[in-house]
Amino acid sequence: MSCLAWNYCGLGNPCTVREFGDLIQAKDPSVMFLAETWADKVRLKELKRNLGFDNLHFVERINRGGGLALSWKNSVDLQVQTSSKNHIDTIVNKEVDGAWRLIGFYGEPVTHKRIESWNLLQDLNSRMALPWLCLGDFNEITRQSEKLGGSIQSQAQMQLFRDAIDECGFMDLGFTGSQFTWKKHFNDGHLVWERLDRGLATRDWMLKSARTIVYHLPSFTLDHCLIWIVPRDLIFPTATKPFRFEEMWLAEKGCSDTIQAVWAKQDSTNLGIRVIKKIRGVVLN
Repeated sequence: MSCLAWNYCGLGNPCTVREFGDLIQAKDPSVMFLAETWADKVRLKELKRNLGFDNLHFVERINRGGGLALSWKNSVDLQVQTSSKNHIDTIVNKEVDGAWRLIGFYGEPVTHKRIESWNLLQDLNSRMALPWLCLGDFNEITRQSEKLGGSIQSQAQMQLFRDAIDECGFMDLGFTGSQFTWKKHFNDGHLVWERLDRGLATRDWMLKSARTIVYHLPSFTLDHCLIWIVPRDLIFPTATKPFRFEEMWLAEKGCSDTIQAVWAKQDSTNLGIRVIKKIRGVVLN
């Protein structure tokens, strides 16, 4: 199961839509998180369908800006718990012992409001004690080396983000690819690069998937990279459906003879599946 996150900056550019479609086809993520969709429900449903996802949860845009969307395939047992203009909180494999949280996050773009984002992260951390993975555009850096060009970042501002990371018990998942995930060209000609997008995970999540790789995938149409997270050794157990005998099978001609013949082989491996196959007329191995 891989996850992809992108600050999409609106869905109106046909070139961006084509680029995104090509990336989805090539990487085949199971979950997709988009920030700043600038789109309504109809447009997001169309995008979900065109990209091959089965499910959608979205947060309405505010006026013409903002908006979040999370799409996932039926192969993932994912249930949305809460959402806001800055997050979508989900649980994967909720009914299984190895349940874990996946949260798509979007940090406040306005500097003086960013403390609200860190308070939200800490509040989410206090709600349940599950391993969790948090990905998205945090709109902040943790150290000066994550920025190139422009003015020096406020130490106090970065410290607030670092405090929230520590409070949640997060570890940075690192990355492969470009050092920075966002760039901006200013009118006076100078450039600024920053690492605003990232994947963070708690220690207990990391213990389950120690070889997770985060890829920074460059975009040729937008100013944000895509974040593609690939857990290599995810060992959380997945839900399995127990075999249950259906009474209606007794109406099948030869049902009793079939069951007795299978039992006579004294091999209980996948017994339920083998009986079902024979009842339906499929030749057993």
